[in-house]
Amino acid sequence: MIKKNIEEGLQKAISYTSYRKRISDLIASGKSSGPIQSEDLLNYSKLNDRRMTRLDKTIQLSQETLLALKKINKPITWLVLSEGWCGDAAQTLPVINKIADKSDLINLRIIFRDEHEELMRHFLTNGGKSIPKLIVLNSENDVLNTWGPRPNIATKMVQDYKNAHGQLDAAFKQELQVWYNKDKGVNIQENMVGLLTN
Repeated sequence: MIKKNIEEGLQKAISYTSYRKRISDLIASGKSSGPIQSEDLLNYSKLNDRRMTRLDKTIQLSQETLLALKKINKPITWLVLSEGWCGDAAQTLPVINKIADKSDLINLRIIFRDEHEELMRHFLTNGGKSIPKLIVLNSENDVLNTWGPRPNIATKMVQDYKNAHGQLDAAFKQELQVWYNKDKGVNIQENMVGLLTN
């Protein structure tokens, strides 16, 4: 069943450029991605769109990342479940795209989580539909690995805060965005190198 869901997802998957355009077009018509519409989700989408535009221009790949890319010897697909209002997706997708763009053997495809509920159910994080979720597939569409919804340092920050405060609040979300800005995609690259070399 999982393979069938993956193949259905791949049929509807779009490129990073198309994903960015879809989000921008939705924002222009006063909407966010997904079935639930609210002013908050629209505002998050607008903020994320600006954030991704900035990251697309500024992200630099490390030598370690570039070396890891040269060692890939078989084609792989990175299928990412995402939504335009998701802050973690806005911080990570530009880095993932920049890496995929540097290799002829990585095919980055993106689908909207809420249009693919069945597929999402196979890749829950602690029982939740957390995104972004990257699924690494071989040429037969077998799952080789998964990643997400955050780089490992951010994941630890989230866990530590939840342990101390019970839940994430606006103050923590601000703190997390500050961390992403300071990190400049380094931790995500380290995680992606880990995926490529395992």
